[in-house]
Order: sequence, then C-alpha cells, then structure tokens
Amino acid sequence: MDIEMLTAKAVDLLCRLIEVPRISREETAAADLLQDYMSCELGLEVKRDGNNLWSVSPCFDAAKQTLLLNAHIDTVKPVAGWQRNPFTPTREGDRIYGLGSNDDGASLVTLLHVFAALKDKPTNYNLVFLASAEEEVSGKSGIESVLPLLPKIDVALVGEPTGMQPAIAEKGLMVLDVTARGKSGHAARDEGDNAIYRAMDDIAWFRNYKWEKESPLLGPVKMTVTIINAGTQHNVIPDTCTFTVDVRSNECYTNQELLDRIREHVGSEVKARSTRLGSSGIDINHPLVQRIIAMGGKPFGSPTLSDQALMPFPSLKMGPGQSSRSHTADEYIELVEIREAINNLTLVLSKGEGI
Repeated sequence: MDIEMLTAKAVDLLCRLIEVPRISREETAAADLLQDYMSCELGLEVKRDGNNLWSVSPCFDAAKQTLLLNAHIDTVKPVAGWQRNPFTPTREGDRIYGLGSNDDGASLVTLLHVFAALKDKPTNYNLVFLASAEEEVSGKSGIESVLPLLPKIDVALVGEPTGMQPAIAEKGLMVLDVTARGKSGHAARDEGDNAIYRAMDDIAWFRNYKWEKESPLLGPVKMTVTIINAGTQHNVIPDTCTFTVDVRSNECYTNQELLDRIREHVGSEVKARSTRLGSSGIDINHPLVQRIIAMGGKPFGSPTLSDQALMPFPSLKMGPGQSSRSHTADEYIELVEIREAINNLTLVLSKGEGI
C-alpha cells in the first residue's frame, strides 16, 4: 500500500474542501464536491441523504460485524482574528492553514482514503464510511437522521483531532436556558424585586455545586454559566434575568437525571434545549481499542462533544490534529499528521482480526 500516494490524494482533497465554505447547515456545495470525488476519483458506490454521504464495502457480509468510519463535513463559522483567508488553503512548510483543516477536514480525508484502500481487502468484519453533516450544531439532519439508513453497526471509529490517541470516553452536553423572574420598579425607590439578584443566587449554585459521582476517565460533571441578559434601562428594576448554562455530563448520570436535580436546587425556571446528547464511549477491553493500545495508543477521556453522542453503539474518537486548534483563528493541520494517521489506521484495520 502506497502511503505517500494516499497522503498526497488526501491532502489534495483537503485543500479542495477548504476552498468550499461548509459551515453547518450550509454544506451542500462541499457534499457535492465530496460525492463527485468519492464516485469519480475513488470509484466508490456512494449513497446520499441530505448532505450525509456514505459507502459500504463491496464485500459486505451481513453475517460479519460492521465497523463504521465516520467524520463530519461541516465547520463552525470563522472566528475573528484570522490572519489568513480561512477559505484559502495556505501551505507554509509542513502546515496547511484553512477553516476546517484540523476540525474535521484532516480526519475526513484520512478516513475516506483508508476506507478506499481497504474496502476490497479480506477482513473478518465489514467497513462502512460515513461523512456526516451538521455535527458542529448537533443538527437533526446530521448523523441522527442517517444512522437508520446504514447497515447494522457494531462499533464506530469517529475521526476527530485527538493527536491519534484513542478517546474511549466522551462527555455529553446539555444546554440550559434559565429564567429568573422578579417585579419591576423604579430604581430610585425601595420597590420591585430585582430579577438579577434572584439570578445571582442560582448562578452561585451552578458555580459551586459539586456532583458526588466522578468518572475515572472524564472526571466530574462540569457546569458553566456562559451568557447572561437582563434590564432595559438604568433606572428600572429588571423583572426578568435570563442566563445560559453549559453542562458537560459524565457517564455516571443521564442528562435527564442532571436536569431533575438542577430543578430541585434552583429557584429559576430551567429549560433544557435537549437531553439527547449524553456521555458516550467504549470498553477499554474492546478488541479495536486493544489493537490501538498494542501500537502505542494511550486511552483518555475527552471533554468535547462529537457525533459519538448520537451513536447507540460502542464508539471511540481518534484522528490527526489537536483539539486545541479547533475553532481557533489560523487553524491548521500538519502534513506529517495526515501521513501518520493514514499509516497507523491502515495498520490497525488491515490486521484481519475481528472487532
């Protein structure tokens, strides 16, 4: 297997994808490009639902277990501070700068070319590749909508920038919209009921409360107040104060359990945008994890969310790049990271062992 050739093709595709804006829910042009590439240049049979694309290995055998290789097409919007054009792939030394180069373009092109290289190889399991949409916003038209259309999946490898270390556990996410209510009045007089002060008590609870169950890999549940809004003018006591809380769950609690406990402790009205993004992971003794460990992988727990949260089967997260570069100005990937990822993944997945 020519790793250099696969790397060159992956890098070329990555550069082409960077040139096509693919912000969440606006991935159509990028999905068109990727579909054409998969079909015409890699010779894959491609299926599509919305902006989700997938391919099943031609030697699929329903009697075997199935491994899903998944990475997402979409990116966040470019943040302020870019010194380069985020939609122009800029090569400087071993680096390629561009929006989505690290998150999640490098994993996307790596897993695609690994799948293309291995799809006809004899193994004890099936391979399915999926490029999913709307991951950055956990959108309903992303992986959640397409999983029922795939063959039965037994385990997934989700491509995300982890430095090619296996994240075998991942925190879940629940976003809360909280509303404290008071009574308006004139600020010059001793009247009204200041909703800001009511909110402050609940904000203090979110800041200081300690959840008793901690995860060996993910640590404690983390709650962070991230947005606050109140008031109309300086001389009016505000009757409403709203704030947003980012809750990162571990596997010790479901999001619904966390929500019920929170409502017991705070006086404000608490609404969850969704409880469906729970903590996810895979047993460290799973054969796929053990093969990665045997090649030097060091399992860890990830604090960031991915499409794993919507997968009802074991999954691990691993790919080229670093999570610390994601969603930052002048995001980049190093060519050596893509090359090493392609090499290591082909070695892990071509051993012919079961999953």
